[in-house]
Amino acid sequence: MITMQMLKQPWGVSAHGTASVRRKPDLVRVRFKVVRLEQTPSRAFEAANDAVQAVRRTLREHGVEDAAVDSSRLGLKSSWSYGTKRKLLGYECVAAFSVESHALDDVQSLLVDLVAVGAHEIEEVAFDVRGKRELRAEARRRAVTAAREKAELYAEAVGVRLGDVVHIEDVNPDSLGVERYRSHSSVDVASEQDLAPGSIVVSAAVILGFSLA
Repeated sequence: MITMQMLKQPWGVSAHGTASVRRKPDLVRVRFKVVRLEQTPSRAFEAANDAVQAVRRTLREHGVEDAAVDSSRLGLKSSWSYGTKRKLLGYECVAAFSVESHALDDVQSLLVDLVAVGAHEIEEVAFDVRGKRELRAEARRRAVTAAREKAELYAEAVGVRLGDVVHIEDVNPDSLGVERYRSHSSVDVASEQDLAPGSIVVSAAVILGFSLA
């Protein structure tokens, strides 16, 4: 609650400000797994390795450089069914991937091809923007401006003048319900067939405290 953020002792004027900076996404991160279940450990390793090589070829065909691919080593574990009687199903070999790409127009085609070559577990498709640090700084500057304008309005309404800033408090915008992400339901979206959101929202919030002149 915003009221919990305010100073407990009354003094001067305090006001909170929020602001958001919107940018079209220019980056996508995809997390997926290759999982193979076979009756023997050696066959599980072999099947998973074949799928991993096919995944890497597919990524290169889509222009994803090896440096943009973070992958785990093949892991092996036994797989069991738990019913009236426990039964060994086989040996499960897993390799996890995290891929970063700037080709947003190619995301759907990439996902289809990855599944086709054996990456059957698509865990996450997350869109983002580069230069988020700079966007966050701009949002914070705008939040300060919004808080100052609000404080000036209150001071003018009661016939006093603002003095110096005596308190600056950074606030988590999530605690205020500030949106971080705009989806296809918003007015600035692309086509309904596009996986990417219309814009990524970087938000900031602040509380400023002013003395009274």
